[in-house]
Amino acid sequence: MSSAVVNTADAAGVPLMLTELRLPTMKRLWADLAEQSNREGWPAERFLGVLLGHEMAERETRRLARARADSQLPPGKSLAQFDFSAVATISKAHVIALAEADGWLVQGQNLLAFGPPGVGKTHLLAGIGHALIDRGHKVLFMRTSELVQRLQAARRDLRLPAELAKLDRFDLLILDDLSYARRDQAETSVLFELIAERYERKSIAITANAPFSAWDEVFPDKAMTVAAVDRLVHHATILEMNVDSYRRRAALPARRQRSETKTKTQ
Repeated sequence: MSSAVVNTADAAGVPLMLTELRLPTMKRLWADLAEQSNREGWPAERFLGVLLGHEMAERETRRLARARADSQLPPGKSLAQFDFSAVATISKAHVIALAEADGWLVQGQNLLAFGPPGVGKTHLLAGIGHALIDRGHKVLFMRTSELVQRLQAARRDLRLPAELAKLDRFDLLILDDLSYARRDQAETSVLFELIAERYERKSIAITANAPFSAWDEVFPDKAMTVAAVDRLVHHATILEMNVDSYRRRAALPARRQRSETKTKTQ
């Protein structure tokens, strides 16, 4: 039997084996790479290394895509797109360190961003979240009011511990717009239970328009407010973003242009 016949027979079983081993990238590329390897005289080590390298790269791409989809992070909100010059109270180097030196996340520390609407709080924390996903961490982004409703429904169905356990698989929870969660809209004691459950174990990041002094409007009573704030700030980085609204400043040139156009046409 010729070597060509043997090689053909051997090759016929490769796709099936790669399917069984769940190696779709190698299954797609192996034949072309084998042909190139035979033509150029690659050592076996190089052929195998190139093939495995492609599989690992595409596996990582798929992992990142799944993690980003699971995170519910708003797309297009990266740190590269954040205008640090518009928020003089924030150090770009500090934010980059939070995104790259993730020891705070491993230690279960928190991140709190305060400021009026439109200054970029959501964008900033979402950008950090995207960067942490790139580093292999699991992140979940939710409106605080939506999360409260989800937890309250779980409590009514007697499955709150199971729901908290689901959230526990995320290294970072980003709760957007905490100030809009109101005790008259939902039973926000479940939010305190989440904060207490993650305390010193898993990180929470929060955006809020209102200072701590106004959080009595969020939690059912003052004692719970104090306890929630105490747990959040005990190990926390606080980002003060009390500057003029970015959205308002961005709208001013457009308004001015419309006004000038209107004046000219009159």
